[in-house]
Amino acid sequence: MRSKEFEPDEIADAAMRVFWQRGYAATSIQDLVEGTGLSRSSLYSTFENKQGLYQQALRRYEAVTTANVELLSGAGSPRDLIRQLLVSVAEDELGDPQRRGCLVANATLELAGHDAAVAELVAHNFLRLQKALEKLILRGQQSGEVAAARNPRALARFFVNTLQGMRVLGKGSPLTQRSQCLMDVIDVALDTL
Repeated sequence: MRSKEFEPDEIADAAMRVFWQRGYAATSIQDLVEGTGLSRSSLYSTFENKQGLYQQALRRYEAVTTANVELLSGAGSPRDLIRQLLVSVAEDELGDPQRRGCLVANATLELAGHDAAVAELVAHNFLRLQKALEKLILRGQQSGEVAAARNPRALARFFVNTLQGMRVLGKGSPLTQRSQCLMDVIDVALDTL
């Protein structure tokens, strides 16, 4: 039996880009063949089916979101780090002519409500970000920069929600209003600290 001549993670990354652009339902197997350069039989033998490849693409997307978690773990003012993350998301949305948004947010809206495996992958991704935010918020409370009366977990969940909402607004807002809309969200979110 011949060994595979491709790296499955690279194929999952290529498929991730296709799903990210088109969405799960609108992506055909032919789109995945063209996007990955693999034959149908290789895709099926490696990932079993379209759903298996999508789940692997979501797992690979975690590498994309790791930068956000690392940013929140950095040195500096907790408020400034949260602001940097919010601004970074806004810049991503404003700088993406394809208006892809966040693959996890897209998966949440399209599939998580009726696909348990996707829901679990989405929840894992959100939880990673929530834990990083919660740790940073606790640090901010200890330094007096974040109101001590605030529930750190609730605030962290609020910011995860805000970040995902910004991704959705970035895709759906009229172009002429998108920048102001996202900046307004940032200003109001930071006032919750």
